[in-house]
Amino acid sequence: MTNNHIQESRVTTALLLAAGTGNRLQPFTDAIPKCLVEINGIPILERLIDNLCDNDFKRLVIVVGYMDHCIRRFVNEYAGDLTIELISNPVFQTTNNIYSLWLARNQIRESFLLVESDLVFESTQLEGLLYPNKTALSPLQPWMNGTTITIDSLNRVKSFNMGGNGYREGARYKTVNIYSLSDSTWRKVVERLELYISSGKVNEYYEVVFKEMIADGSLSMDAVFFDPDRWYEIDTPADLVNAERILEETDTYPEAI
Repeated sequence: MTNNHIQESRVTTALLLAAGTGNRLQPFTDAIPKCLVEINGIPILERLIDNLCDNDFKRLVIVVGYMDHCIRRFVNEYAGDLTIELISNPVFQTTNNIYSLWLARNQIRESFLLVESDLVFESTQLEGLLYPNKTALSPLQPWMNGTTITIDSLNRVKSFNMGGNGYREGARYKTVNIYSLSDSTWRKVVERLELYISSGKVNEYYEVVFKEMIADGSLSMDAVFFDPDRWYEIDTPADLVNAERILEETDTYPEAI
């Protein structure tokens, strides 16, 4: 592979899905969207912007819906070195993240990093995702639930398993919900998304598309492993407490004057 090819495939665009209402995180999301909830005094979105800048990302596209004016105001004041663009999901109350991902089909036309708005993690963990067609996985822990993934001996994704607490035969890894996709892979995903949206399946999770495509061989992803003590998915107030504890050692604060 030539240096030019490597440079072309390097991911420098990120897509954040941040349209949801974050009902499970109430009352913290009564007046702000989930991505602006603070952990140790730092909003989730601010952490993401810092992490992307640390890894030389140039562009961030955000799908917004609930309390979108708050996100617009925040990114106007805190964009770092990123070019930030917003896509509005006008039907966020009646659709799921599969619809938000589909809305980005015309604005994203290159390799990109897909991230969800309830994640906090150390910036160094993104290093393995800077080139396309990879997914972040974490060894299963007792507190984890949701989608799990099985991998083969070469650390390639074999299957997505939706729902449940993840503790089933062969499933040892939880998806972190961060994916890097090449432009050609994204085009294939969009084709599959179109089938779901056109048939009215707007309340699915986009992982059902990934699951289907991995199963039929039209999608291939390599695993990138996240340290379970260096990231957290925040769905409930209890998750906030745990995330603050986990990040306490790595968060830095200005010295008192």
